[in-house]
Amino acid sequence: MKLNNKIGVIVDSFGVGVTEGLKKAKEVGAEGVQIYAVSGEMDPAVLTPAKRKELYSYIDGLGLEISALCGDLAGHGFQDAEANPEKIEKSKRILDLAVELGSNVVTTHIGIVPDDKNGRIYNAMQEACEELGVYAKSMNAYFAIETGPEPAAHLKSFLDTLSTNGVSVNFDPANMVMVTGDDPVEGVKLLKDYLVHTHVKDGRRLRPVDPRDVYGFLGYGAMDHEKIAEMASSGAAFEELPLGEGAVDFPAYFAALQEIGYKGYLTIEREVGTNPAEDIRKAVEFIRSYRG
Repeated sequence: MKLNNKIGVIVDSFGVGVTEGLKKAKEVGAEGVQIYAVSGEMDPAVLTPAKRKELYSYIDGLGLEISALCGDLAGHGFQDAEANPEKIEKSKRILDLAVELGSNVVTTHIGIVPDDKNGRIYNAMQEACEELGVYAKSMNAYFAIETGPEPAAHLKSFLDTLSTNGVSVNFDPANMVMVTGDDPVEGVKLLKDYLVHTHVKDGRRLRPVDPRDVYGFLGYGAMDHEKIAEMASSGAAFEELPLGEGAVDFPAYFAALQEIGYKGYLTIEREVGTNPAEDIRKAVEFIRSYRG
């Protein structure tokens, strides 16, 4: 197998802010970066046209490009019809920013897709994703839903109800392994028509867990990134591990990506650990070892 995909890194995984994180991404050998663009210095509302130009030229000057922005608004995703108008508006502004910075992907969590296809939560999610998908498609861009909260087959059946592929998939094999116990290789094949970005992460499931305890659900609890990181490091139900040390079968996973003709980024995400920079550097080397 000879992987040709570019290697990306989530800047926020370094925990040192955007500017320093970009430098570190370059140092560890990444070719691209993903950046959270929800709040703080990357919030589209505070990033003036001048700051956007400055950021773009800084990234370009490092010889990097943006693989995607992260537009994950946490909470209940798009399950709450009343909260959705504001979230949809914010998501569109994040996509505008991504396009301006040279990327056409914004990754996000939309909330767990319920089993009841006629219920109000399913309808709220469907309406929100339809609007976002149409908007993204008009810009030749994508909102990419991160895998993990539900099995790949269920996510595909939801995506198939939308009128465009403007809402597609950010494939995270570790989330599937850790939370639903789904098979990432089969998932790649099932979701092949929607796969526009990937996270490269590893982990292990230690006992069955209710996805609602991890990702939240309307009327049950909200999603919280810090809580998820805590769960992944405590090892109560699952643990996130350095690449190659968990249950993701990377040779089979990378082969599946090749088989479906995926040409996008392999973006490293590290949400736990005391030395993320070292873990990320090793992860870059790990992926490179498959380049032949």
